[in-house]
Amino acid sequence: MNKVRLSFALTALIGMAFAGSVEAAQAALKIGDPAPKLQVGQWVQGDPVKAFDTNHVYILDFWATICVPCRIYIPDLNALHEKFKNKGVVVIGQDVLEPDDTAVSTFVKRMGDKMTYRVALDDKSQDKDGAMATTWMVAADQIGIPTVFIVNQQGRIAWIGHPMDLDEKLLNEILANHYDPVRAAREYEQRQQKLQKMMELFQKLNAGLRQNDWDGAEAAAVELEKLLPANEREDLRIMRFKILLNLKDYAAAYKLAGSISDTHPDDAALQNELSWFIAAQPGLEKRDLVLAEKMAGRANQVTQGKEPAILDTLARVQFMNGKTNEAVASEQKAVNLAEGPVKERLQQFLTSYQQGKLPE
Repeated sequence: MNKVRLSFALTALIGMAFAGSVEAAQAALKIGDPAPKLQVGQWVQGDPVKAFDTNHVYILDFWATICVPCRIYIPDLNALHEKFKNKGVVVIGQDVLEPDDTAVSTFVKRMGDKMTYRVALDDKSQDKDGAMATTWMVAADQIGIPTVFIVNQQGRIAWIGHPMDLDEKLLNEILANHYDPVRAAREYEQRQQKLQKMMELFQKLNAGLRQNDWDGAEAAAVELEKLLPANEREDLRIMRFKILLNLKDYAAAYKLAGSISDTHPDDAALQNELSWFIAAQPGLEKRDLVLAEKMAGRANQVTQGKEPAILDTLARVQFMNGKTNEAVASEQKAVNLAEGPVKERLQQFLTSYQQGKLPE
């Protein structure tokens, strides 16, 4: 499932950390434990669930309207709901840490048939952070949303994780009582320990970036990359590329950028981001403009020459490579495709190229 370039692990680290809203706690709620009771402030959609029973498996998705990853995975969760709702699975979208509870109903209505499962608000009558946030998320030492809890037919926590890892095989095993909670608890504890180590490294990385300690940031990034699964390292590699530029290790930086580009030749946004950074980032003493033009060309090919912003990037690197005529042609295409204020701005760039000057 490749819907967002930002990986789950990094999302958990730099996303909606609970530490900023509620005090961190030792994990008192683990896989295999009895599920805490439901403490709902209001049911926004669907029939209320007063308590867990032995006839159903329950999926609780902790989310908020302001959480971008939460919104991204709602349609996938809804697909599971539609497939398993007649097989004894109840899905509850448990809203938590919502700054404006009134926004939830509007959001659910707007989602329409993409979000048809039950949706509940947290109970904040006795706990300003929300009873569900405290007794589930904080109790399980979960640092961010979205987070999913699965409650089995025995009323115990069978699984805790991210919705991207929730699949039909897992649900079928739980429904058939073929799921091994002991092994699941052991694997979950290992993941939590790994996530804690990643959190510590990310804090070191963030401190290095804030303090311009590029050596420290690079060291933390290298260690952090070792802990991430191979398919979740791309954002960190982009961060490392920019750190290496600040370290003025240009050879290593552009070698890494080239590797990232070659790994994702069809990712137009990624190619464009890297190309523009090489061409336009202030303060760089060395710019690999050949690589930047290659990236911009890839982005333009993927978008079939129909994206003004990418054409604009291509024009800049072409001009910086001494290809004035090509730059004028690319920028003219960008102007023809653009509208409104963007078109006016690109027209100014076109005029600069025609006059033999690099736009600011």
